[in-house]
Amino acid sequence: MRSFRRVCALMLSALGAAVLLACASETARTPQTSDIVAVLDHVRIDSVPEADINTRYSELTDTDFKLVADELGVEVAAIKAVVQIEAGAEMKGFWAPGVPVINFDKTMYNKYRSQSKGVKGQSVPEGLSGYALRQWTQLINARKTDSRAANMGTFWGMFQIGGFNYKLCGCNDVDEFVRLMSYSELEQLELFAAFITNAGMLPDLKKKNWAGFARKYNGSSYARRGYHTKMAAAYKKFTAQPLDL
Repeated sequence: MRSFRRVCALMLSALGAAVLLACASETARTPQTSDIVAVLDHVRIDSVPEADINTRYSELTDTDFKLVADELGVEVAAIKAVVQIEAGAEMKGFWAPGVPVINFDKTMYNKYRSQSKGVKGQSVPEGLSGYALRQWTQLINARKTDSRAANMGTFWGMFQIGGFNYKLCGCNDVDEFVRLMSYSELEQLELFAAFITNAGMLPDLKKKNWAGFARKYNGSSYARRGYHTKMAAAYKKFTAQPLDL
C-alpha cells in the first residue's frame, strides 16, 4: 500500500459559504476560513499504475493506522474505535475495488439540489447485492439528475463522512473528495484525519472524550444511539490488542 502524509502548513483559501459539519444531518458548528489548516498530499487517481488498480483498496494495516495516529498525536486504538463504530465490525471501507461503502441520504441530496447538470451513461457497479446494491443504485440514479448534489448528499467510506464536508477534508471540490474516497482505505483515513482536525474534534479524540467527540461527529442524537459508550468499549478492546507492526 502506498504511503501518504498530511501537509499541515498550507491554508485553504476562498472557502465560500459555511459548510455543514456533523456526519449526521445536524450542524455542530460553522467553520471559519482560519480554521482550515490541514491539507492532504494525495496521489491522484489518474496517476495510479495499472498494476495497482486492483489492490489500491486493500485493507488498512496497523502501520497505516500508526502513521496517521502519529500525525494527529492520538492513540491507534482511539482511531480504530471510531472506525469500528462507523464501519461496523469488519471495518471495511470498500465493497469492491473502486466502490467505496456509501449511504445515500435522500434528505441531504434534496438539500443540495440546484441547477447542476446530471451525469448520464453511468451504471451501477457490477457484483453488488443487497444493501450495497440498493445504495449505489440510488446514488447513480440521483447523479443522472444532479451529480453534485448526489455526491454531496452521500456518506462515504469507512468513516461515513458526508460529501458536503469536502472542504473540511482538504479537497477543492466534492468530485475530488469522491475520487479520493474511491482510491484506498488509507486515503479514507487521511480524509478523516483532515476532517476531525479542521472540525475541532481532534482535542476530544486525544482526551478520549467520547461524548464530546460523538456529539460533534454524530450529532445531538449520539447519546440516544449510544455512540459514545460504543466507542469507549471499542477503545478498551483495541488497547488490549498489540499492534502488528
